[in-house]
Parts: sequence; structure tokens; C-alpha cells
Amino acid sequence: MSKLSQATSSKKKESMLNTIKRTFIREKQLWFICIPLIIWVFIFAYIPMYGVLMAFVKFVPGRSIMESDWIGLQYFIQFFSSPDFLMVMRNTLAISGLNILFGFPAPIILALLFNELRLSKFKKTVQTISYLPHFISWVVTASLIFTLLGSDGLINELLIGLGWVENPIGFLSEGDYFWGLITSANIWKGIGWSSIIYLSAMAGIDNELYQAGAVDGLDRFGMMRHITLPSIKTTIVLLWILGIGGILNAGFEQQLLLGNAQTREYWEVIDTYAYKYGIQLGKYSYATAIGLMKSTIGVTLVFSTNKLAKKYMDVSIL
Repeated sequence: MSKLSQATSSKKKESMLNTIKRTFIREKQLWFICIPLIIWVFIFAYIPMYGVLMAFVKFVPGRSIMESDWIGLQYFIQFFSSPDFLMVMRNTLAISGLNILFGFPAPIILALLFNELRLSKFKKTVQTISYLPHFISWVVTASLIFTLLGSDGLINELLIGLGWVENPIGFLSEGDYFWGLITSANIWKGIGWSSIIYLSAMAGIDNELYQAGAVDGLDRFGMMRHITLPSIKTTIVLLWILGIGGILNAGFEQQLLLGNAQTREYWEVIDTYAYKYGIQLGKYSYATAIGLMKSTIGVTLVFSTNKLAKKYMDVSIL
């Protein structure tokens, strides 16, 4: 039996190699085109992964990673036992959760509305306007927010002028407002750009489905519900999987630009915490451990969510 199983296994491997060889020969032009990209990814994405070892050693600038003292999981334990750990995780999950809860469906709704516009010139104009915030840097966006919501900003002057409040509201100096403020800013910057993906998916829907829906008596909202949304379900689920995988990516520039010492308990997230300790304080190994932990959790969430989506919705990345 062992010889028979070995022979069967050998035949399977040989068959697999032949299949790969035939596929490569058939698609050799595509592979040759991809060679520069493969080289680029290998140099800039895979070789730097050697630096992950820094999380397990006591790295000292001027010495190589392999020459540094091995300390194992010490920096991971240090992060988990840090007094700031619960605050950082709370802020990260809260901001990411709000971005997913409100920011994820926002571009879908906008794309559905765009898809219903019939005037071509008006549709293109509105789409272009919705894309513009994506190209505005967070530095400029933060300046606009300070101009609007600062203590002497336009909103406070308007509220005082109307007699609705007596004293300026500390939108930027009180932590209670920060999560809502940064979620709104993220949606404003990303809603138009993110809607492009859904509009592209909607463009591939067969128009005969809408004609059949009209014959069946569906109104425009009915067509959205029974035709458009089911047709782009795959796109929605795939982006949802990626969104869950990036739940620990709560932002970086916006927190540093909009946050201050008074609101630190509401804006300090994993990335800003790692930046403070890794770059500003020079604790490179500690920051690397934090980044590795975040990446590991992200990859785990992607595979877990992908498995659930494949099981219950028959949609998956892999």
C-alpha cells in the first residue's frame, strides 16, 4: 500500500507540474510583462520583512539586527501591560468601528444615488465634485476644520450670532466631540472616491434586468433593492472583508493634526502610539513589535472574515 500511495502521490505532483508548465507557456507574455512588477514587489515588500526580527531583539542603532540581543516577546508583553494599552485599543476600535458603521455604507448609498441620475452632464459634474476631497491633503483639511470649528471659527460665530449659545463650543478642545468629528472628516474625504468602485460594478449590470423589473412593476427603489444591490453583492462583501481586516488602521495624519493634549485620551491610536515611541523616542524595537502585532491581527481577521463570507454568502477573496 505504501508503494502504491507513493506512486499515486508522485503522479499527482508530476501532473501538477505539467499543468503549471502548460499554463506558464500559454500565458508567457503576461508573465514577461509582470516580471518588473514582481521584482519591484520582491525588493520593496519582501526583503524589508527581514526588519520584522527587530521586534524580538533589543535593537541599538549602529548595530545590525542579528548582532542585537535576543529578548523574545518582551516588547509585546510590555505593550499589553502598558497603562496606555486599553486607551489606545479603545480609541482605535471606536474610530475604526464608526468608520465602518457609517463610512462603509456611505459610498454605496452615494453610488446608488449617482446611478439613478439621468442627466449626464449634471451626473458627471456632481461626481467630479464628490471626488475632489480625496485629493485634498489632511493638512489642508485640518486647516479647514480649524477655520470652521475653532473657538473663533465660523460655526461658533454663527451660533453666537444667532443667540443659540452664549460661549464658544470647544469642538476641537473637548474629547467628547472628537470621534464624531474625525468620522465625519473621514467620510467627507473618502465617500466620493470610494463610490467609484461601486459605480464600476453597477456599470456591468445587464440593462435587461432593469427592463424586466419595470415590466414586473418595480419602481426605482424596488430596482435598487432587488436588482442593483444583489448585483453588486460580491463587490460589497469583498470590500467588507478588507475593511474588517483593516479595523486596527484607525488613521494617522488626521489624529496628529486634529488632536491635542486636551483630547489625547480620545485620539491616541495604535499608529500614533507606535510613531511616538518608535520615531520620537527612538524605541524602534518596541514600535516594530506594536506594528507586527497589528498586522498579525489584521491578517487573522481577513482570513476569518473571508472564511465566514465563503461559508454563509458563497463569496470570498481566495
